[in-house]
Amino acid sequence: MFALTRYQAALLLRSYRWLPPLLLYLVLLGVGVQTGEPVLDALGYAAAALLPVAAWLVRVCVTTEPPAARACVSAAAGGFLAHLAGVLTALTAAVLLGTAGTAAVTWASAELASDRSTVIPSLPAAGSGLLAMLTCAFLGTALGALGNRPLLRSPGWSIAGTSLAAVLLLAASASPANAAVSSLITGSQEGEVHWPVWPCALAALLAAASTTIACRAATRR
Repeated sequence: MFALTRYQAALLLRSYRWLPPLLLYLVLLGVGVQTGEPVLDALGYAAAALLPVAAWLVRVCVTTEPPAARACVSAAAGGFLAHLAGVLTALTAAVLLGTAGTAAVTWASAELASDRSTVIPSLPAAGSGLLAMLTCAFLGTALGALGNRPLLRSPGWSIAGTSLAAVLLLAASASPANAAVSSLITGSQEGEVHWPVWPCALAALLAAASTTIACRAATRR
């Protein structure tokens, strides 16, 4: 499994197809996060921005490999593990990107709540922001796993469906991503740090289930 993940990571890096998702994340942070704004508000926005980026990274990782190479890897390691390696590579890239973004946003933001008078310590805020970031990374991975090959092969339907679903996951009140981001915003309004542990755990379960479905479909095909 480690060798397969290294192989997928090498494909990702050499293809330079990671660059558009990276630029999207940087643009979203640059537009939505202002220096000196309340730290929890900024971290909530940074976490939300990662969800579509994670889904895009999954698409990159499961479609970069040439069909002939994919067939060889699937024959050698099995379709399940071959596809799993691509999804795990995308998740790892999203988490690394999100961690860097969380650190940068924490550094650039003010240790204040929304009222601009209550102090919010940086370390607890960063920990809460990391949980929200992981929640959105997991959900983006789940979305990418279900919205691309082998379950959905048409690029047009895949991109349109993934984009719409990303918006719905962030907006729907029942979504773990919405719950995690809302917990940071609410904490900023109340002047205390909330920990979105349960949304993160639920998002991890959804990512595992979605990835399993996609990997089993890859085995059948």
